[in-house]
Amino acid sequence: MTTSGIGTIVIPVSDLTAAKALYGALLGVAPDVDQPYYVGYTAGGQHVGLDPQGHARGLTGPVMYWHVADIKMALDELLAAGAEEVQGVKDVGDGKLIATVRDRDGATLGLLQPA
Repeated sequence: MTTSGIGTIVIPVSDLTAAKALYGALLGVAPDVDQPYYVGYTAGGQHVGLDPQGHARGLTGPVMYWHVADIKMALDELLAAGAEEVQGVKDVGDGKLIATVRDRDGATLGLLQPA
């Protein structure tokens, strides 16, 4: 598996309006994605997303998404190495694919294949 590094961090939030105000102030930029189901910012080459459904999906903190060229291969390699699948490969729009796994210590790791 090869990765180009952590390119996206998604943070589960319970109050999207309050989170938008806080992260907008922190990052100093307007969101480049602003939907009721996801708000995303790009600052300093880093994408930071706010997910109001994250807690309902079991996320307890930020998830770092490692950008990969072949998400299915990367997911298979992580599962073979002992990770537990949390969410299989899912298209989140325009061909962008994500998946999440949990390591043996309970940390959630994300995979993201850009479109």
